[in-house]
Order: sequence, then C-alpha cells, then structure tokens
Amino acid sequence: MKRNDTKRKENYGYSIKLRMQRWFCRGRFISWDIQSIIMAVLTALTIVTTVLMGFLIYSRFKMAIRQTAVANTESVVESAVDRLEADLLNVRQISNAVNYNIIQEYDISSQEFERQFSLLYEINTDKIQSMALYDNEGNLVAAEPLVNEKADAGAAQQDWYRNAADEIENIHFSSPHIQNLFEDGTYRYYWVISLSRSVDINDREKPVSGVLLVDMKYSMIREILERINQSSDEVYYYLCNRDGEMIYHPRQAEIDRGLLTEESGQIKEYEDGTYELPVNGRNGSVVVGSISYTGWRLVGVVPDSVQTSKIQQFRYYIVVTTLIFFMMLLGVNRIVARKISNPIFKLNESVKAYETGKTKDIYIGGFSEIRHLGYSVKKSYEQIEVLMEEIIRQQNEKRKSEMDALQSQINPHFLYNTLESITWMVEANKNEEAVFMISELAKLLRISLSKGRTVIRIADELQHSTSYMNIQKVRYKDRFETEFLIEEEIKEYCTIKLIIQPILENAIYYGVGNMDEDDGGKITVKGKKDGNDIYISVIDNGMGMSEEIVENLLLDNGKVPKHGSGVGLINVHTRIQLMYGKEYGLKIYSEPDEGTEVVIHIPAIPFSEENRKKLEEQTYRKGEAYDEKK
Repeated sequence: MKRNDTKRKENYGYSIKLRMQRWFCRGRFISWDIQSIIMAVLTALTIVTTVLMGFLIYSRFKMAIRQTAVANTESVVESAVDRLEADLLNVRQISNAVNYNIIQEYDISSQEFERQFSLLYEINTDKIQSMALYDNEGNLVAAEPLVNEKADAGAAQQDWYRNAADEIENIHFSSPHIQNLFEDGTYRYYWVISLSRSVDINDREKPVSGVLLVDMKYSMIREILERINQSSDEVYYYLCNRDGEMIYHPRQAEIDRGLLTEESGQIKEYEDGTYELPVNGRNGSVVVGSISYTGWRLVGVVPDSVQTSKIQQFRYYIVVTTLIFFMMLLGVNRIVARKISNPIFKLNESVKAYETGKTKDIYIGGFSEIRHLGYSVKKSYEQIEVLMEEIIRQQNEKRKSEMDALQSQINPHFLYNTLESITWMVEANKNEEAVFMISELAKLLRISLSKGRTVIRIADELQHSTSYMNIQKVRYKDRFETEFLIEEEIKEYCTIKLIIQPILENAIYYGVGNMDEDDGGKITVKGKKDGNDIYISVIDNGMGMSEEIVENLLLDNGKVPKHGSGVGLINVHTRIQLMYGKEYGLKIYSEPDEGTEVVIHIPAIPFSEENRKKLEEQTYRKGEAYDEKK
C-alpha cells in the first residue's frame, strides 16, 4: 500500500510538471503572438509613414519644380508680349507716319509724295515687306518697292481691304499669309502680316477715300517665338489671333499631320492668366497673354510631364533616405514590441487566472501605464457588476418616471366637467343621456388606465378618442361634427396611449368649439400606413393659427402662451420622441380662418405582447426584427 501511494504521488507530480510545461509553452506562444502583432503593426505604420512622407516630400518638390516652370513661363510670356507689342507698335507708327505725314500732307500726283513714300519704305525695310495705297475702287495708287501688280490680284476682294473699308476707324491686322499682289521676277514668296486702314487721299485737291496697306515681315514675329521656344525644354509657346486661328506654332507640322491637337479655339474665351487645361489629352497648365490692340493671344503651354534633372536626383535621394530610415525604425520597433508585450502577457495570464477563480492576484508591473491598468482591472472586476446593475436600474426608472410624469399632465378638468354634466342630466331627468355619458366615460377611463400599460393597440386608442368625442359632442350640444377615416390595417399596430385625445381637445378648444352650429364645424381623424410608418391626422375647419404660432407651438420657449389643453401638443410630441426617437413626433399645418391639421408620425410596429414589452422597457430599436404575430 505504501509503495502504491508513493507511485501515485510520483505520477501526480509528473502530471503537474507536464501541465506547467504546457502552460509555459502556451505562454511563450501567446507572448510571441502579441510581440508579432505589435511588431507587425509598428512595421506597417513605419512603412506607411515612411512611404507617405517620402511621397509627400517628393510630390511637394515636384510641384514646386512645376510651379517654378509655370512662373518661368509666365515671365517669358510677359517678356515676349512686351517685345511683340513693341514691334507691332513700330509698324503701327509706320502706318501712322504714312497716313498723317505723307498721304494727308501731299497730293498723290506730286513727286514729293512719291519721294516721301519711297524714303519711308527704305528706312523701314527691316520691318516691312511692302507698302501700297489703293483708291476706293481697289485700284493701285502707289506701292513700294516699285513692282507691277498682278492682273488678277483683286485687292478689293481680299479680307484686309474689306475690313478696312467696313471699319474705317481701326487698323486691321491679318493672319500670316503669302503676299500675292505684285509680280516678282525672282519668283520668291514672302510671308507677311498685313496692316490695313481706311485713309483720305488728296488727288489734285479732290479728296477721295482709299485703303493703306503695310505688309509687316512675318519673320519678325517668327524670330521672337523661335527664340523663346529654343530656350525652353518641354514648354512651348504659340501665337493665335482673336478667333483662335494659328499665327505661329513651333509644332505646326505635327498639327497638320494630326499628331498634335491644340485647343486654341477655347483660348479666345480666357482672359490673361494661368489656367489648368488638358494639353493634348493630358493635364497641363496654359499661360495666356494678350497682345494689345490686335487681340492676338500668346500662349505658353506647360505639360504635366515637365521634369528636370533636379527631380531625378531628388528621387534617388528620397529612396536612399527612406530605406535608411526604415531599417533604423525596424530595430527600434523590435525593442519596443518586446518591452510592451512581456508585461501585457503577464497581465493577461493573471486576468485569466482571476476569471477562473484560481487566484485573486492581478499582475502589476512593467510600465506605469500597465501597472495602472492592472490596478484598474482589479478594481473593475470588483465594481463592474454592481455598477452595471445600478445603471440599468436608474435608466429604467428614469424613462418610466419621464413617461409617467408626461402622462400625468393630461388635463383632469375634463373629468370634472363630464361628471358635472352627468349630475346635471340626472337632475334634469335626462336618464338616457346620462347613461350614455357614463358608458362612454367608463370606456374612456378603462383605456386610460390600461392596467398601467403605456403601449396599446391603435384600435384601443381610437376607441378612447371616439368615447371622448361622444362626450364632448353632448357637452357642446352637437355644434360640430366628427368623422373617423381610419384604414383597418393600422388598427392592430402599436401606439402610445392618450396621444390622439389631447389633439382632439385642442381642435375643440382652439378650433371648432366656439363656432356656431350653422358654421358647419367639423373634426376629421384620418389614419394610414405608408411604408414602415403610420400617420394619424386630426383636421379641423376652425379658426386656424398664424405661421409664427405654428412654428413655436411645439417649442417650450414661452413665445406662445399655452394654457388649458395647450400643453397637450408638447406633451404628446415629447412622449412620442421619448419612446420612438427624434425622427418621430407631431407636424402642425395651419392657416388663419382655414383650419388646422396635426399629423402624428410613429413607426409601424405590429402589436404583440412581446413588442409591447420591448417598447415599454425601451429595448426595442428602429430596424430591429419584430414579431409579426398579432
């Protein structure tokens, strides 16, 4: 026997040792699991933070480079606009000099006219290709250099001539074109921009009108635009007229072949400035500058792909810095994970032991936060059950007391007045009326009490309202009519009791009660189901109310005096919202001398004992599955 006891003790000790080893291994696994989670989370945060910071810095730098490119483009556009305006001003001044200093001063048949006309041309051959003067029938009067006009030139039919003749007060600038008015023995073609204007000609003291043509060399504009385009990288500049027709484009050949599209037609709608517009199907910026007097637009295009060597170098810098920063944080994360996981593991094991009743000691150690957590867990286990029970009890009592307090506000004067009316009927030997009043009052009180229940069927609430109106019609000697138009479907749904009667009382007191019998006072009660909601309306054709009174009727702000049954509307509105939520309650519509409509809005919840208890205990929530049994 002694040998068997010894063997049994050895087996028991081995079992305990094996169990402790299993707990130890399990603890190591749990500890490693927590540590892995913390390490994974910190690593993920490190990766996200590092990548995000690198991306933000890179994007910000790239944006700065692009903004710099846009700013440089704006500066180039502004400078080029000034240069173009200066050149165009010179040509305009040449046109003014021909008009005012030669044409207006000398007779066209005089030698001095020819000499001055030729001299002005010779002085400005670097800017203009030719000058010509035509009479009002399109006949050539004078031209420099001296060449013959082509037989089929048809000057009067060309746009520059017609524009000058139609608008005589302006100088007109044409689009770039080949000058085809004069014969040239070298068979060379010259691209020009024609400036035309209407002028008055002195022909032997006989004033006639004509058109002055000054052909500006297109090369002047082309040289300016070629120079700024050659100095740019991917940014390019083009010039168009006020109608969006292209004057110069560095990639005109690609446009002609359909390899590049330019939204120059939209540019005419924009004022000077910088805009974000699609550039050949991609994002980009467009800088617009106007050439004064001509209406031309100089456009600088900055594609979204504008890059510089600085961005490429900065990209490598960001990648290397991000990798170094990431490796350093990995080491730190591993140390932090271990420091955090070990105390948490010990606290977790002590909590498990406490829950199983093996020990009452909670591990308290590690960082100050974990020690504080240990103290808090220990105290929480001691107090949580008591606190939860107390909170539930207080909430139930609070809601019940609020509902009881609101329901107790129902005006008791109605009962006193009804009993006095019954007493008067008995004294007047009106026994049948008295019996009817007592019967209706009994029905009303039975439903009012409802065995202390707050939630009843809509059918019972309607019965209560019917009894109330029957009593009131006797008291008011049938001075008004009552009509109930209720859908049968809604009668078996839940409602709070005593929500229709206060509204009916209001309709009598403030609406039809003081109307004469001949005025046809009427109160109508309607009820219907719409989707998942129920709407019950009380409508009277009484005195009605102003908009200001309606807006403040359901607000306890003192702006509308409330006495007698006036408190009933706020009472009903508050009780509905306490039971169902803020999205339900009353809506009031009224117009003076037209009548009033009060709409009760509640959710459609089928009446059952289970649903009634849920509502009264405030455990029912909107959207919760409810019992379909009736």
